[in-house]
Amino acid sequence: MQNKKFDVIIRGGTAVTAQGIQTADIAVTQGKIMAIANELSGSAETEIDARGLLVLPGGVDTHCHIEQISGAGLMNADTFKSATCSAAFGGTTSVISFAAQHPGQKMRNVVADYAVLAKTGAVIDYAFHMIVADTGNENLTHDIPELIAQGHRSIKIFTTYDKVRQDDKSILDLLDLAKRDNALVCFHAENDGLIRNMTEKLLAQGKTAPKYHAASHPREAEIEAIERMCRFSEFTGARIMIFHVSTREGADIIRRARARGVDVQAETCPHYLFMTVDILEREDPARFMCSPPQRTPDDQEALWEAIADGTIQLVTSDHAPYRMDDIGKFANGADAPFNRIANGMPGLETRLPLMFNAMVSEGRMGIEAFVELTATAPARAFGLHNKGQIAEGFDADIAIWDPTLAKTYQANDLHDNVGYNPYEGTTIVGAPITVLSKGRLIVTDGTCVAEPGSGEWLSMDSRSN
Repeated sequence: MQNKKFDVIIRGGTAVTAQGIQTADIAVTQGKIMAIANELSGSAETEIDARGLLVLPGGVDTHCHIEQISGAGLMNADTFKSATCSAAFGGTTSVISFAAQHPGQKMRNVVADYAVLAKTGAVIDYAFHMIVADTGNENLTHDIPELIAQGHRSIKIFTTYDKVRQDDKSILDLLDLAKRDNALVCFHAENDGLIRNMTEKLLAQGKTAPKYHAASHPREAEIEAIERMCRFSEFTGARIMIFHVSTREGADIIRRARARGVDVQAETCPHYLFMTVDILEREDPARFMCSPPQRTPDDQEALWEAIADGTIQLVTSDHAPYRMDDIGKFANGADAPFNRIANGMPGLETRLPLMFNAMVSEGRMGIEAFVELTATAPARAFGLHNKGQIAEGFDADIAIWDPTLAKTYQANDLHDNVGYNPYEGTTIVGAPITVLSKGRLIVTDGTCVAEPGSGEWLSMDSRSN
């Protein structure tokens, strides 16, 4: 390595690598990590002094809604540029967002349209989940298999919501297809009938305020749907992922299913770990509305237990950005009932700092578990095999963290286009200060310096996980 010339060398940081925690220099050439060594010889066009700092793999956020039209016809607040810049400020360097099909659409056209948006806006690398709302029109027989073969190996299914939910037969057809072609099927798992039943009862009683949203999505809706989807996976042999698990019972169902050999993985989100249902009693509660809703302190503890024992392998943002205005949350009027208020919160930028604060600064599980949960495991689950680790040959997606940097979130201090921070008033210790994507500086000195469109599409590897 004497006198070798690299593009970038990060010197002297405490790195979490595939081999563990070590003080190391990390050399990058042509977007790849070329060498990891103590006091690495050689030079580079760009040298970064990381002494006293942590050098971590960039986060991989596999659940975010970007520049997406909802089933109700609302465009969310972020473009690929604003969302991915926000993600980068939070230390995330790869995202999987959604190509959302609506009834009557050809899936190949849907994916192509989202690809254009991402190609011109994204500043970090990205992939897509295919939201399947229509299995007819040759989508099941032609478009979806063809897209899987091209590398779009993740399918998203809703078991609730008008216009996008699939019945059991369609779900089984998609699971059979995924099993045959080695794709992963992800579920928003809530029982539609239970939600409809409770919503009708609440509205009939005049309980229309946003705080009643939680009651309209009872925990039994999640419990029943997770159990059913695990059974469907067991029946078909298909790999599945349960999104945004929020209840103790949901985690228990997944734990038991995995114990009997069902190929199911699961994720949860920061808003289930750091918020409880009483947040809907606060001022402007619509900003905290999400589905499933936040639950109880006991559920929070159960989710941490499930993370610790491997039942839940990922923590993702479920970034679903709607502004608090008449083109966002209140598109149906300022006094709209809870069932006509857009669901979702921003989370791309806050996911990693919140988890770092809990797991590292407060010592809940430690830095290696933090990296596994927020970078390595998500990359592995979705076949992004050059992401999520600091290791030779991997993409140089790197976030340099100051573990002592304390910050109290303010009302509107994020870099997305949502206009509010749901974690206003929360203090975190530890934050990324410099972020690289494939060796390119994308965040430095408090600025996103990446060019829109500099991110690249990621093919999902066909290997089973």
